[in-house]
Amino acid sequence: MSKVPTSRLDKLLANLGYASRREIQLLARNGRIRLDGAPLPRADERIALTPDLEARLVVDGEPLDPLPGFALMVNKPLGVTCSHKEAGPLVYELLPARWRRRDPAISTVGRLDKETSGLLLMTDDGALLHRIISPNRHVPKLYRARLARPLTGGEGALFASGTLMLEGEDKPLAPAELEVVEPREALLRVHEGRYHQVRRMFAAAGNHVEALHREAVGDLRMPSDLAPGEVRRLTEADRAAIFAAA
Repeated sequence: MSKVPTSRLDKLLANLGYASRREIQLLARNGRIRLDGAPLPRADERIALTPDLEARLVVDGEPLDPLPGFALMVNKPLGVTCSHKEAGPLVYELLPARWRRRDPAISTVGRLDKETSGLLLMTDDGALLHRIISPNRHVPKLYRARLARPLTGGEGALFASGTLMLEGEDKPLAPAELEVVEPREALLRVHEGRYHQVRRMFAAAGNHVEALHREAVGDLRMPSDLAPGEVRRLTEADRAAIFAAA
């Protein structure tokens, strides 16, 4: 049986973004941190990081935030950027303020550009992040594209050929699957994550993407009840769905 990891209470809460260690010591002395209903007066006490700790440890009357190693799905709205370096609204601002102070930090799993909406994953788990974006995993992403001009009929074969070269690159794209929805609307499943890949693929086919929305990562689809700007924690079933189609 593997040994259960532990952490000092003040370090745990500081890394989860609650407050500084000194402030957490005051919270503990004032009886505002409780484990299984009993106060924890000493902030230097070591706590076992068991899966049920989030239900057992209470800070200021609220259950503990998710422990490190969790992941989220976000319905990213248009006009929101995934970068810390660009001006304007950031996807990180959709998270609770305390979550933005966590260490390790929460990062996006890949990016959606400012003018692309839809399913975006975020996590503080570096191993999970790299597993999803690794080219060796072949986790597909499904996009719905609204186009400036009607499809000509040859795009599906072009995208599936494995020979399409994007401008400025020297390696052909992996085969991708196109499903025509309407003359100017299509679903495209890609197995890579190159820069602006879907937009550049349609540009290479002589068209222009007017609107782009990511609907799925692997077999994990955007929930119909997750509104733009909302965030939801991934379940174990959600995690499994990401890799089910790989």
